[in-house]
Amino acid sequence: MLKKFWKFCALSLALVIVVKAGMGAESEDRPNFLLVVFEDMSPHIGAYGDAQARTPVLDDFAAQSVLYEQVFTTAGVCSPSRAALLMGVHQQSIGAQQMRAQQGVTLPDGSRVPYTAVPPPQMKAYPELLRSAGYYTSNNGKTDYQLDLSITGGPFTIWDETNAGHPWRGRGDDRPFFAMVNLVQTHESRNFPLDLDPDSHPITPATLENLRRERAGRETGIEAGHDPAILELPPFLPDTAPVRAEYAQMLDNIFHTEQILARLLAELEEDGLAGNTIVIVTADHGDGLPRAKRSLYDSGLHVPLMVRWPDGRGAGTRNGELVSFVDIAPTVLDLAGVEVPEWMTGRIFLGERTGPERGYIQAAMDRHDEVPDYMRAVRDQRWKYIRNYRNDQPFFRHLAYRDMLRSMQELWRLEAAGELPPHIAQYFAGSRPEEELYDLRADPYELDNLAGDSDHAVQLDRMRSAMARFDARTPDWSADGELAMVERMWPGLERPETAAPEAELADGRVALYSATPGASIGYRIADGPWQLYTGPVELRPGQTLEAKAVRYGFTESQIKRVEG
Repeated sequence: MLKKFWKFCALSLALVIVVKAGMGAESEDRPNFLLVVFEDMSPHIGAYGDAQARTPVLDDFAAQSVLYEQVFTTAGVCSPSRAALLMGVHQQSIGAQQMRAQQGVTLPDGSRVPYTAVPPPQMKAYPELLRSAGYYTSNNGKTDYQLDLSITGGPFTIWDETNAGHPWRGRGDDRPFFAMVNLVQTHESRNFPLDLDPDSHPITPATLENLRRERAGRETGIEAGHDPAILELPPFLPDTAPVRAEYAQMLDNIFHTEQILARLLAELEEDGLAGNTIVIVTADHGDGLPRAKRSLYDSGLHVPLMVRWPDGRGAGTRNGELVSFVDIAPTVLDLAGVEVPEWMTGRIFLGERTGPERGYIQAAMDRHDEVPDYMRAVRDQRWKYIRNYRNDQPFFRHLAYRDMLRSMQELWRLEAAGELPPHIAQYFAGSRPEEELYDLRADPYELDNLAGDSDHAVQLDRMRSAMARFDARTPDWSADGELAMVERMWPGLERPETAAPEAELADGRVALYSATPGASIGYRIADGPWQLYTGPVELRPGQTLEAKAVRYGFTESQIKRVEG
């Protein structure tokens, strides 16, 4: 055991040397990062060409930034998409693809067992890698990466602050920072009607009350000015008054939420940090509307991405290359001077070491709450191919959360009355085609499936081949079913526990090790804040060090105490 312990210490020291070597000689000049993530928002931004959206703040930010036109998430729903964003790999390759894992896998007797994703031991979230390189990392509370049984929890080693009162002002020193700010005010739930009965729907009474306060507060503020009567709706939604009202509400939400971005940018200026902070603005997936959220169509995957460089480079320019959410992690690490792990599957898409342009992006759709599914998609600049592995079920099935939307209620009402046009009624058909193929130039809303058209057989075969190549190099943990996947991660359906750190105190320094492969270790001294362990720690006489460990997806270890 002692030989293994000192071998681990040597590896830890080597990791620290590699990370520091990646920083560059002027590590104090490393950039800060502010990552602002709107929720449930396709590119409804004037700068993206949406003439209906009133977005003066985002338009002004676009004029200061490089605007990426073809950016796609890896899922059309939050938790799987955020898992890919955090880890730099596709969610189905680490067991994080089902929405939500915390709601549980269904057993043969009908009961459910909540679980967590357990990525391979070598994988670490990129904010933790930044933290190990000396960055202060903060998140304002949205940590649903499927790695913990609580959607507001997660491995404690990833962030210095998981519910930060302010993105960077809490760091208390001059460390560079990586701050992730999630703007929930554009979430699907913010489109729910206000007259919901708190006892008959899936959002909590507190969320409903927040929704009422948000809208009441806007009555005395600036009006967004989105008139439901004159809006143009996407063709996959029925054109009725309730749907128009909801669509206008969605655009209003974006207008009001962008004021938070304006405040953050002003605070960067006030604190003298704008000149050394890379600001990235994006969304976690597409619109919170039926056939957008929870889908593999562009309405669910296409998101804005704008990058403002501190020196103003590229301001006001546009980039049309394909970018996937898995590309953000390696890109940020590279810009921070931190070595990009080989297991990350994304490409560096900006900076001095950009990789070859993408030919394709890939996305996955799996279970959503109580509704099982299994779909995969691949897209290039013009074509989209979708494979339905559970095509015996209709696309639209009752989903309690989504059914709160007025648009979804209208869809159910019109479907029952037989009043839906064929291009919408197809989503209620008893089965789906096994394959879908769309020409996105001719059919941007993906309504005309060309998979059975012999004139497009060459394109169909090409896209099938692209998906096959991706499948060959990317594990898909859905292939054997959710229960088999959970038993693989949680043997006996019991959540594994991380082994408590072992400690060696010598010459006033404490070296720590956990016997659990892939465990991250945190420590604190004298009840101070938890720090990420990267190498031996000085411990003075009379001081007490506490340490605990966590393997992603496991329970935290017991606390180990060491007296100085």
